[in-house]
Amino acid sequence: MNKGTFAKSLLLPFALLALNTVTAQTKNKDAILMTVGQSKVTVAEFENVYKKNNTKEAANDVKSLNDYVDLFVNFKLKVKEAEEMRLDTAKAFKDELAGYRKQLAQPYLTDKDVNEKLLKETYDRLQEDVHASHILVRVSESALPKDTLDAYTKIMKIRTRILKGEDFNKVATEKGVSDDPSAKDNGGDLGYFTALQMVYPFETAAYNTKVGDVSMPVRTRFGYHIIKVSDRRKAQGEVFVAHIMVKTPPNMSKDDSINAHAKITEIYNKLKTGAKFEELVTQFSDDKTSAKKGGELMWFGTNKMPIEFEKTSFALKNKNDISEPVKTKYGWHVIKLIDRRGLTSFENMKGELKDKVTKDSRSQAGRASLIAKIKAEYKFKESIPARDEFYTITDSTVFEGTWDKAKAASLKKTLFNLNDKLFTQTDFANYIATHQNKRPKMDTKMLINQIYKQFVDETTITYEESRLDQKYPEFKALMDEYHDGILLFELTDRKVWSKAVKDTTGAKAFYEKNKNNYMWEERADATVYSCSDAKVAQRVRKLLDDKKKKSEKDILAEVNKDSQLNLQTENRLFSKGENEFVDKNWKAGTSADINSDKDKKIIIVVVNKIVPPSPKSFQDARGAITADYQNYLEKEWLAELRKKYVVTIDKNVLATIK
Repeated sequence: MNKGTFAKSLLLPFALLALNTVTAQTKNKDAILMTVGQSKVTVAEFENVYKKNNTKEAANDVKSLNDYVDLFVNFKLKVKEAEEMRLDTAKAFKDELAGYRKQLAQPYLTDKDVNEKLLKETYDRLQEDVHASHILVRVSESALPKDTLDAYTKIMKIRTRILKGEDFNKVATEKGVSDDPSAKDNGGDLGYFTALQMVYPFETAAYNTKVGDVSMPVRTRFGYHIIKVSDRRKAQGEVFVAHIMVKTPPNMSKDDSINAHAKITEIYNKLKTGAKFEELVTQFSDDKTSAKKGGELMWFGTNKMPIEFEKTSFALKNKNDISEPVKTKYGWHVIKLIDRRGLTSFENMKGELKDKVTKDSRSQAGRASLIAKIKAEYKFKESIPARDEFYTITDSTVFEGTWDKAKAASLKKTLFNLNDKLFTQTDFANYIATHQNKRPKMDTKMLINQIYKQFVDETTITYEESRLDQKYPEFKALMDEYHDGILLFELTDRKVWSKAVKDTTGAKAFYEKNKNNYMWEERADATVYSCSDAKVAQRVRKLLDDKKKKSEKDILAEVNKDSQLNLQTENRLFSKGENEFVDKNWKAGTSADINSDKDKKIIIVVVNKIVPPSPKSFQDARGAITADYQNYLEKEWLAELRKKYVVTIDKNVLATIK
């Protein structure tokens, strides 16, 4: 059993079903409902799980409530025992709980309003494809200010040339202009693209630039770009196609290239005269992966395939239309349109978009907005001069990953605060030391500023995460349930689940005491002969009537001398319901010929004897025995726990729960 799965479900009636918490509805939610050992359980704690996991009708039923109290007490007894055994102090437990906390905290550690706007923005952009070209001047994100300025100056000079009338794509092909290596071949033309296909700043600049205009320089992790938008169109959606491919490797000889073209032409002509696409795919396509699926590819949209392949695919109008041969850098293709689709609604796409946006750089906008809100909420103040003191104690070792925090031993000032929590120069020195690695040399001041920003951002998020239990009761309740659920799993596994599997001696003793609970019903010792036709059935029947009483194995060998498809047999003990033909002949003897409509065979059933009910062997009943033995061990264990820990329930308080 998987711990992660168990901790989420608890395998109990009070499983974790949702993030929301039902507010306690008694007037005194802090009243003590019960004590388990020395541990007190409030009305609010009990109601949180009871009302979350019961229907309204059940919650109003006294019997249901009392039954649930028993289940809850059993749960708390096990958790109490785990805590007494100090299982909650184990490193493995702490690590596992911390992992769950990190996952559960994520929805609270971003600005949901900003994220919603990003999702809508992305969806709106997906409605349109943009055709653009670009020129790139590379500059590292960590470049010195002088190098950054030089790159910006260069891109602005290029932009000025274009605004004065020079052709954008021609300028892009000039040596020393664009640092995009593909520019010499395509003039910087990127073709059509849509949202989520380019880095976010580039995408935004392209969508914000009018057709025919050239953007101002936009900075991405690659450097500075200028973008010219040449066209916009309504999104063409996605197509689902199959293809037959004849490869043309780059080093292919002229003769081989001619032969490849002749081959795809011959395939195309066969299709025109009525040959089946799927058969030709299997026989001739060099794309062996797609050939196994009839040539089918994944659904694709704009800018996902070589432009020639994309244009040809989208030009096909009707389902099952087949293209003329089209050449790409990979080879020759004949393409068949299977289906096409447009964008679905925002609500239908929201889950998919959320996953993609989360992995995209634009997701940082939600995080940045949250950090700003946290700073405002907790009255963030910082001392920039205290940060700047690190300029003088940071040397080249920080680029080598060997900087010693002892160099900051004399620095003790406060850098910033969140409420009354102070973060000092010592904290920052520790952060630098634990987050350093080998890196390209850059301006030291710029590096310190970058690391400081990371330190502030991470510290702010960590501080907010540490307060989630105080700010959000539903988060605290959920973490408590995960805490108890992991403990419950660990101890129950030791005491019940794994023990029942490993304790063979105990399981066998349990079986011997309860053998009559594991019985075979009446069974038929029978052989089923499946004959390919009436002639084979006649041969089988003749061999069955033979006075020498040939065995089922001998009959099978003799009948199948000329073909292994003549006869199949099955000989075993059948329970009722396992074989319809045996069921219809539930008595000793040989049946008449039975026609099987399902596989057009003739069936002969030979029932050797009817076996009366009898106990199953330990091995035959092992699964059921293990399950019952687990239940037995759990009952015994709970009985011990109820003796060990005194449980008291305040009936008057219980009566207030409705």
